[in-house]
Amino acid sequence: MEKSYTEAILLRTPLCDMRGGWKPSAILEAMQETAGAHCERLGIGRPVMDGLGIAWVLSRTRVVMDRLPRMNETVSVATWPLPPKHLFYPRVNAIRDAEGNAIGAATSLWLLMDLDTRRVVNSDEVLRHLPENADMPAGIPIGMARPLAGEAAESTLVPPYVDFDLNGHVNNTRYLDWAMNALGHDALSEKRVKEFSVSYDREIRPGETIRTELVRDGDAFSFRGFSEEKKCFCVSGVLTERE
Repeated sequence: MEKSYTEAILLRTPLCDMRGGWKPSAILEAMQETAGAHCERLGIGRPVMDGLGIAWVLSRTRVVMDRLPRMNETVSVATWPLPPKHLFYPRVNAIRDAEGNAIGAATSLWLLMDLDTRRVVNSDEVLRHLPENADMPAGIPIGMARPLAGEAAESTLVPPYVDFDLNGHVNNTRYLDWAMNALGHDALSEKRVKEFSVSYDREIRPGETIRTELVRDGDAFSFRGFSEEKKCFCVSGVLTERE
């Protein structure tokens, strides 16, 4: 079994924001795609998972970018799973520039969802295909996304068609786009997101109206979404000066 998988990614225009930096949502997309490619090589890719009636869903993630690469740079994204804990399947990412310098890191916790019942399950078949990776680096501590105290700027949105994925819910990467839109031009003109955490509490299905809350405290921010007062997600993060 391949213990890890690495993919080189050229940061073309669609992956970058208006300031030319790698978008947070595109970082999550790279993590998602490399994880999917690694699962394919391990024998538990999408067709196999569909046959089992289950799908990978993200529960929590934390990303730290010590340097944000820019448009036309090539980065490498390495990924490997760690031994599962209860129903959680941890996965680590290491992000390097073209010279091999470490510029970012991430840790995620994944779950298996039954596509019919929409409930979390376990699978001996998936476990059988995972490599013995207890000796691999554990990655950065993951923690939880935490809402900030303070006055919140509230808004509502109805997720558009393009935000939904093959699992029939809003894709995990879209919440970062929503958070960046809420922060807006003034916050992001001279600053970028240095680190962020996301907790996914409840899937968002087509037709739901989401009430959002953005709270700022200096360079720290939190962004939450609710459907009929049920919490769906929380994003928290820290801004820093752009390079």
